[in-house]
Amino acid sequence: MRWYWIDRFIEFHSGRMARAIKNVSLAEEYLHDHFPGYPVMPNSLVIEGVAQTGGLLVGEYNQFRLKVVLAKVPHAKFYCEAVPGDVLTYTATIEHIHPHGAVVKATSHKGEILQAEMELVFAHLGEDFNNRELFDPGTLTHMMRILRAYEVGKAADGSPLKEPPEETV
Repeated sequence: MRWYWIDRFIEFHSGRMARAIKNVSLAEEYLHDHFPGYPVMPNSLVIEGVAQTGGLLVGEYNQFRLKVVLAKVPHAKFYCEAVPGDVLTYTATIEHIHPHGAVVKATSHKGEILQAEMELVFAHLGEDFNNRELFDPGTLTHMMRILRAYEVGKAADGSPLKEPPEETV
């Protein structure tokens, strides 16, 4: 990933649910053009932040051995705008996970206010992609580390979430 649309994880339960926050700041360059004089975080970037939250949750479930991509957004509904000064809380919950991918239900909140809700479908890329490097090995583990997922995360058995061994990433 080139851009991070989440600032850090505040909760992470392997194979089940993750919660991350995004601070919307006027210092972010895209807000100066969207829209001039009325800065609003584009809904597509909210979807991207929620997808990063859910995608890392889905990828971590298999210790990043499978390549995960956002395949489809069957449902997305927005109730209000995200503007500078807002703190968005993204919650992603795995509804179904199987060898071909996963279905994630997700929300974005501004404090107690529901900002958006969506359903995301992730695909596990097939064997054709096993030998193709889509990003540097270890990038996702590094992202999980800097976003503090290993500090707040819990494994499926309730123990602290641990980084996968280097040979698996």
